[in-house]
Amino acid sequence: MSLFALITALLLEQVHPLSSRKFLSGLLSGYVNFFRQRFNAGQQRHGMIAWLLAVLPLLAGVIVLYQLLCRVNPVFSWAFNVLVLYLTMGFRQFSHYFTDIHQALREGRLDDARNLLSDWCGMASQELNAEEVARLTIEQALIASHRYVFGVIVWFVLFSSVGLGGAAGALLYRLGQFLRWHLTEEYQDPWSGQPEAAEAEGLADGQSGQGEFGRFSRSAFYWLDWLPVRLSAITFAIVGNFEDTIYCWRTQASSWPDAETGILLSSGAGALGVRLGMPIEEGGELLYRPELGVGDDADNGFMQSTVGLVWRSVVFWLILLMLLTLSNLLG
Repeated sequence: MSLFALITALLLEQVHPLSSRKFLSGLLSGYVNFFRQRFNAGQQRHGMIAWLLAVLPLLAGVIVLYQLLCRVNPVFSWAFNVLVLYLTMGFRQFSHYFTDIHQALREGRLDDARNLLSDWCGMASQELNAEEVARLTIEQALIASHRYVFGVIVWFVLFSSVGLGGAAGALLYRLGQFLRWHLTEEYQDPWSGQPEAAEAEGLADGQSGQGEFGRFSRSAFYWLDWLPVRLSAITFAIVGNFEDTIYCWRTQASSWPDAETGILLSSGAGALGVRLGMPIEEGGELLYRPELGVGDDADNGFMQSTVGLVWRSVVFWLILLMLLTLSNLLG
């Protein structure tokens, strides 16, 4: 049933993308603000209490509801899994930006591509050339495919395998991601994929959640994402260039400021045979970024290869899950 729930959610999201993610983000922001405003006394233990109170009741409620639906009719529990996956996972949260940038670069509309990249990443991109735009777009696509697809799938499968219902696992991963960005200075809206100003959500009024209060949410998501990040990198190796992926992962990932992101980008670059990272000019200043990957400079061809890499990775996961399901049924 988990396999069919994943396939159905993926197809549903492709046919009818959810148009109310901003609304969901607003609801979750208000929910998180409630705990931050009442528990943020600037210490790590207060952040831990806020995180646990924000996550555990929702997680328990989803598990109980799933078990109740299973008892009524397995079809209801399956539909519940599809609904939660539809809300928490989605290519279309990032693919439309990627597709539009790819099309703009292919047609020579560099200014349009720059503006689209700025809208997606929230960074100034007017000084970037076509190769740099393609390079940054590939990087964002690799990160987004992990955060919006593969990470959710891993926790969905883990919870399904122990009988707790995959919906709870998907919700745990996305809540952990959401809380990390809302309770630390690394604020970003994981539903839209776009950074937002702190003032827009009341993060700059002395209740900012920076420092000790946000440390637990950062650590919690690190452990939630530890296995998914590495499984994503292994998948890139299997469906891409295996030797270059392992080489880049082993020798380059630790050079990136965030080692976990470095694993994703270095393995993706190795799988594609493209050079990522490298310094770029932003706001008139040169922003240092380590070089990742091996091979040629990024271009439209590598952007198309990125699409193929992501879809091959998804198909690999579905085939693997199908084999596990069949082995369980035969056993």
